[in-house]
Amino acid sequence: MFKINTLTVKNFMSVGNQTQAVDFDRKDLTLVLGANLDQGGDDSGARNGTGKTTIINALSYALYGQALTKIRVDNLINKTNAKAMLVTIDFEVHGISYRLERGRKPNVLKYFVANQEQERSEEQQGDSRETQKEIDKLLGMSHEMFKHLVALNTYTQPFLSLGDKDQRAIIEQLLGITLLSEKSESLKDMIRQTRELIKEEEFRIKAVEDANKRILDQIESTKKRQRLWQAKRKEDVTKFKQGIDDLSHVDIDQEIKNHSLLEQYYKKQKTIQDTERWTQGLDKDNTKQEKSITRLDQEIKLLNEHKCYACGQDVHNDKQAIIVQNKTEQRDEALNIMVANGEQLNAYNLIIEEVGEIGSAPRVFYDTLDRAYNHRQSLDALVKELEQRTDSINPYDEQIEDMTNTGVEDVSWNNINDLTNMQDHQEFLLKLLTNKDSFIRKRIIDQNLTFLNTRLTYYLACMGLPHSVKFMNDLSVEIQELGRDLDFDNLSRGERNRLILSLSWAFRDVWESLYHPINLLFIDEVVDSGMDSSGVESALAVLKKMSRERNKSIWLVSHKDELAGRVNNLLKVVKENGYTSYDTDVEIV
Repeated sequence: MFKINTLTVKNFMSVGNQTQAVDFDRKDLTLVLGANLDQGGDDSGARNGTGKTTIINALSYALYGQALTKIRVDNLINKTNAKAMLVTIDFEVHGISYRLERGRKPNVLKYFVANQEQERSEEQQGDSRETQKEIDKLLGMSHEMFKHLVALNTYTQPFLSLGDKDQRAIIEQLLGITLLSEKSESLKDMIRQTRELIKEEEFRIKAVEDANKRILDQIESTKKRQRLWQAKRKEDVTKFKQGIDDLSHVDIDQEIKNHSLLEQYYKKQKTIQDTERWTQGLDKDNTKQEKSITRLDQEIKLLNEHKCYACGQDVHNDKQAIIVQNKTEQRDEALNIMVANGEQLNAYNLIIEEVGEIGSAPRVFYDTLDRAYNHRQSLDALVKELEQRTDSINPYDEQIEDMTNTGVEDVSWNNINDLTNMQDHQEFLLKLLTNKDSFIRKRIIDQNLTFLNTRLTYYLACMGLPHSVKFMNDLSVEIQELGRDLDFDNLSRGERNRLILSLSWAFRDVWESLYHPINLLFIDEVVDSGMDSSGVESALAVLKKMSRERNKSIWLVSHKDELAGRVNNLLKVVKENGYTSYDTDVEIV
């Protein structure tokens, strides 16, 4: 429910510095009469210019930041005081209380929700657009709709006098078609956002694909290096195996052993050769000593016979002994030599026995032991290199795995497909909302238009207007009398006002059936304008029934004093000394 409770006004139009207030939280019909004391008051019948219309202008300004009539905002400020204009309205929407404080000189815009002032991000100005958008959304009705539903006055151009475009705007808002337009705008925004998301996703996927391509190129390049490495390893393994095979024809351990045996063989051979050479020397010397002994024995024998061994002459006894002794000593020396040689020969024979048979020399491949050891080192090195090369891991394997697992991102088109499906759905919904032949639009129009025409026919009958007025499916209006088509301007002033009231009430019924009830109805001089007593009575009957049965707070602005006796409540608007005051019991804080 949209419920307007109270309105306070200060320095607004004819209201001066003394704050005035109106309580709209009522459930009855209130007649608003004016008394201009500056022009003689009740005695003179001065009813104009008191400030009655100020109330609905203040309502309009408080809610929408603009007057109901075509008055510039700055001209709403009381001309005498020329500052500190302030209008405050307290209202409820769906049980939540709100307050708006709006003013000029200084500019004021305060917005309260449940007595909590809302922070405003924009500069505090009484006509702030962003704040007003928020308020309009809360109220749920445009300013133009407010004129036709809540605050009727003679200054507002009648609905049926509006151009086709303006009529359509109001009737579409009333029937809920504007909601379709609003939804369609939201859908357009959603479609734009979806398209942007699709573009972003396409861009992201393109970036991923480009990155994947770069990584895949790197992977392919790395794979080439991987294959080259593998080929080089295979080549090295083959080379090492071939080198091992080439060296394996030599039993290197046996070769080294044979070199050791050969060295021993050469040592034994040299020992035997040396011993044989020494033995031969000793044998030769023994032969020499034997000959010397044989000779000396003969010479000693001849000497013992006193014969010279050299010439055969007789030798004197004194010389004989000396020579024999000398020869005997020589013989002993030769014999000693032979004994010594014999002992040496025995020793050499023992050596030869110890050496024994040396057999044939061991066969070797290399002429030196160093070359054999070099062979072993080369073979060991090849075996080690073969093992290392065989066991080595391709360094590019891990790189490829890392790049594949972490660098290459899976490309999924699911999100784009989902977004595309969403866009197709959104565009389908947009067509349903915007196409004039859409079944949704037709259904809304058919359902709500039938109710509107029904209520309009009811109120026309209540007002005693014999004309037939009907909204067509194209939202145009058809006025007929006795089967004859008429324009709104064909009607008399009184007939037009009866139709204006009937149409406003029918609009209101449709609005409340579709959205929420509204507690307040303000009718400014429409009943006074050109309506005969029958029309006035009919209008009063409808308004009383509406306030009584539907608990509406209805305010009827009039110049007709005779109406005072027809209503239970009266609000007197007094103009005195240039300022307007309201005869009200509202406590002003």
